[in-house]
Amino acid sequence: MLSRIVSGILLVLTGAVFGAIGTIAHQSSVTWGIPIPLGLIGALLAFAALLVGLRLLGHSRLPALLAALGAIAVILLFTQQSAGGSVLIPNNLAGQIWLVGPILIAAVAVAWPDVRGRRSADSTPGATA
Repeated sequence: MLSRIVSGILLVLTGAVFGAIGTIAHQSSVTWGIPIPLGLIGALLAFAALLVGLRLLGHSRLPALLAALGAIAVILLFTQQSAGGSVLIPNNLAGQIWLVGPILIAAVAVAWPDVRGRRSADSTPGATA
């Protein structure tokens, strides 16, 4: 029981770290004729990889859900204006995508059906297609 609680806390903290690093990096871009938002692309890909990895390794949706909640909570926290008046997620296109993107990625990753059970049932001897 204690190990599950510790694992849950670590998953939320891992998601929070991904959310914080993504929030810091999402405004980074490179200009090659047009600005390419490498920070936003990298942050969204890293977040998606975290959740997909947790879904593939875990036996349930709970690990991915806990990590997603940690990341989304930090992202929503960083949208708030600080006491000095600065924000880490500005109201521009990259900021809006960073605000909505992880929520959509989390919804898809957590809701995606578990295909491992279906594969093992289809590979049983005598199963018909």
